[in-house]
Amino acid sequence: MRDEELDWEIYHALQDGKTRTMGDLVGLGYEPAEIEASLRRLEKALLIERIGDAARPLSFQEAILLCEARNDVNSPICLENGVIRARRDGERKG
Repeated sequence: MRDEELDWEIYHALQDGKTRTMGDLVGLGYEPAEIEASLRRLEKALLIERIGDAARPLSFQEAILLCEARNDVNSPICLENGVIRARRDGERKG
């Protein structure tokens, strides 16, 4: 199976809005290492958020804000553990 196909299946398994753990996702029939790699790709693509062993889909608004916070060096905001906050003076931007 291609990475894109696995990512699509994992992403859609998260779409019911519930947070899923690795144990939940292993129930899809894939090896934990395959699921971990897929979750890393989905997180990098700003489609999901991972907190510990759990993953959940990001809303469109969350993805846009996260993209801005990560990539806009002049952005006045950052995200920490899902919380939007103003950057502190001298805090690295970008």
